[in-house]
Amino acid sequence: MPARYRERLSEISSGQLVVTIDAEQPCLLIYPLTEWEVVEDKINALPSFHPMAKKIQRKLIGYAEDVTVNNSGRLLLPAPLRKYAHLDKKALLIGQGNKFELWDEQRWEEHCMQEVSGDIPEEVARLTL
Repeated sequence: MPARYRERLSEISSGQLVVTIDAEQPCLLIYPLTEWEVVEDKINALPSFHPMAKKIQRKLIGYAEDVTVNNSGRLLLPAPLRKYAHLDKKALLIGQGNKFELWDEQRWEEHCMQEVSGDIPEEVARLTL
């Protein structure tokens, strides 16, 4: 974990993180414990009889693992999570507001090269920066 994030993570969650998979991309999602609890509540509130909702619940909650950032800023990722994200040598940590994404470097580059297609959500179309 980069040094610039360690102090803040320590403040908001005592270095306690939850790592799970992204249900659509080959990357991992890393949440401070406090943020994960909010996300987990939303996932658990989905209708459990809906096939897509059940699939999301199984994947995101089923893969979720508690991890702790050590004094050196490192965290140990369980093998099933490393395998899912194809993490081998070089990885990139991408900040995403309330969470991080952890990508294999090559897969991240491939992902960034893909063109976005399909309908643009209205909220995105109205976004000004």
